[in-house]
Amino acid sequence: MLTLTLAFALQAATPAPAPAPFDPHPADWRDIPADELLVLTLSDKRQVVIRLAPRYAPMHVANIRRLAAAGWWDTASIYRVQDNYVVQWGDPTEKKPLPAGMIAQPPAEYDWPGFDAVTRLTRSDPYSTAAGHSADGWPLATNGTVAWIPHCYGMVGVARDLAPSTGSGGDLYAVIGHGPRHLDRNIAIVGRVLEGIEHLASLPRGTEGGLGLYKEASQQVPFVRGRLASDLPETERPRFQYRAADNSRFAAWIKVRENRQPPFFNLPAGGADICNVMPPVRRAP
Repeated sequence: MLTLTLAFALQAATPAPAPAPFDPHPADWRDIPADELLVLTLSDKRQVVIRLAPRYAPMHVANIRRLAAAGWWDTASIYRVQDNYVVQWGDPTEKKPLPAGMIAQPPAEYDWPGFDAVTRLTRSDPYSTAAGHSADGWPLATNGTVAWIPHCYGMVGVARDLAPSTGSGGDLYAVIGHGPRHLDRNIAIVGRVLEGIEHLASLPRGTEGGLGLYKEASQQVPFVRGRLASDLPETERPRFQYRAADNSRFAAWIKVRENRQPPFFNLPAGGADICNVMPPVRRAP
């Protein structure tokens, strides 16, 4: 008992380590609005929570919100799982009518003028001249004229047919492999999976057509509900926060990601791909 008491006393006397320059302050964590969270529930009650990006793809996100309000995903299913690429879901029959008020062919919200990032990575990459983060927690890339959200792991895009189709939002996909950056500026990115990506990435791969399509309807994985968190009862709403990027602590965090240190790393890289510097998110405490 005496040994235990002394151990607790020593532990209590040990001062907490000083915060590192890259540690966030409590105020750096900002709430994500409930109407930006799309909650998809699988038949076994597992959930996938997606943060929508209305500021960057307003028309497509407006469609997705209408789809959620109409219960579109209550009878939707996952019908494509392509290894190291994407999981895709929606209406596999392509016959289900869209809800009223939908814009069947929104504008091509693939990029936009300007670059509102508050951070910049040290190096460019083959797909952009610069990359960084918006103040409100989105990864961004630019060519110096327009900007876009890159196709990184967990990003959610709008499936479409050949141009001029831009996709309605009725069929979506999530990246489950190495970031297919060649898709940047060719498809509308509308969100990012915040939680539950493992429920998508662990599904059996499809084999049809070389595109990961499920050959049989029985292989498809159904959803039982898809709603905005703002339309769920208070007790069922997930609450998430993003880490604000408009401060010196976030800039210091980027430097740490670009220059991994010993004892494990012998040689710091001096830079990082934007997909390896994804803005942190967390469940609200």
